[in-house]
Amino acid sequence: MEGRAQKSRSYRDLDVWKLSIEIVKDIYRVTGTFPRAEVYGLTSQIRRAAVSIPSNIAEGQGRSSCKEFKQFLAIALGSLAELETQLIIAKEIGYLADRELDPPLVRLDTIRKMIKALSLSLT
Repeated sequence: MEGRAQKSRSYRDLDVWKLSIEIVKDIYRVTGTFPRAEVYGLTSQIRRAAVSIPSNIAEGQGRSSCKEFKQFLAIALGSLAELETQLIIAKEIGYLADRELDPPLVRLDTIRKMIKALSLSLT
């Protein structure tokens, strides 16, 4: 029953979607400090991966079945892992300091847990 209740709500009502939007805003701020030469490289990839998370949550919620919603949540998890990897790469090549990397990684871990819980709640 919980899964059906979740499915009938708007994606804009989902806390995980709201938190995902916040991470997108954070990512745009952080990548704004990257070298200009990276605008079409790592900056673009990081931003696309970040935007993909709430986008897939929204698209999945708009689908006609819980099975499809779960599929899009799985895609969002993949984008989340991609984003984490890209942020670690940015740190390793000197674009981010530890203090800049830690908060997004903590938030991404929270989002991951929320996506997994939402997926499990869908029936």
